[in-house]
Amino acid sequence: MGKFNSLSRLVEEFLEYLEIEKNSSPLTIRDYRHYLNRFLSFLSPTPEKLSPQKIDLETVKKYRVFLSRYTDKSGRTLSRQTQSYHVIALRSFLRWLIKNDYQTLSPEKIDLPKAESRSLKFLDTDQLERLLAQPDISKIRGLRDKAILETLFSTGLRVSELVKLNRETVNLDQKEFGVIGKGGKLRVVFLSERAVFWLKKYLDLREDPWKPLFVRLGRKTDPTADGEKMRLSVRSIQRIVEKYVKKAKLPIKITPHGLRHTFATDLLRAGADIRSVQEMLGHKNISTTQIYTHVTNRQLKEIHETFHGKGK
Repeated sequence: MGKFNSLSRLVEEFLEYLEIEKNSSPLTIRDYRHYLNRFLSFLSPTPEKLSPQKIDLETVKKYRVFLSRYTDKSGRTLSRQTQSYHVIALRSFLRWLIKNDYQTLSPEKIDLPKAESRSLKFLDTDQLERLLAQPDISKIRGLRDKAILETLFSTGLRVSELVKLNRETVNLDQKEFGVIGKGGKLRVVFLSERAVFWLKKYLDLREDPWKPLFVRLGRKTDPTADGEKMRLSVRSIQRIVEKYVKKAKLPIKITPHGLRHTFATDLLRAGADIRSVQEMLGHKNISTTQIYTHVTNRQLKEIHETFHGKGK
């Protein structure tokens, strides 16, 4: 390229590419901006004077040491997973640079950190039923919360997908509807008879004309016609689930994402194939879905006990 392009300017162009070409979510773009700006700050107090050629393997090695030793003002360090996110963002940026004919380090030369072994939190059948029984269904707020819990378990939706739902897009008669997940990926999700029953109960008591499926309930109302300001936020849903987990006295601290884990685990235990579960969860790669294969261990053990040594 003839003219000089600074790294800081190229990072901005890369983020624009994520937004326009890749249709990445605002949250993904925000995170990538944060990770890459940290890398630029590490490189130099004046990143606008740096070019892509500045990035070499030795620089990246030093950066990874910096990440492993990083502490914030409160003395907190970065988890291995967070360090990994920083490296993933950097590799994506390098890949984009090379695609656009800039000379820089090949992303393939950067290995990802080995991930920490994390326990997957999900509920067994009894724990799930205990949680679902907690909302007070004699009141509309309780019916709303019951519908939220049943919908999360029935669909395996991400909480960010749940809060975007509108009444008109959820087909209660067909018991299915489309959602746009990560990276603009469209998939169909399905509602159980139970989820449909409680959604109808909740919606029958709604007297407002508002568009959002799940709304705040109370004295304050939205003067605008569509009720967009009344839509429950991601944090609101998280608080609702947290409230009922405490009320149910569950031994596991389950989040809305934990109900997504429970959804996947439930399907696999019942014999669903992993490719179908991948499709229902909206995972781009099968490797993401494979974190759930631990649930088949018990079934494998039973098969081993039943058949091993019986072939003589």
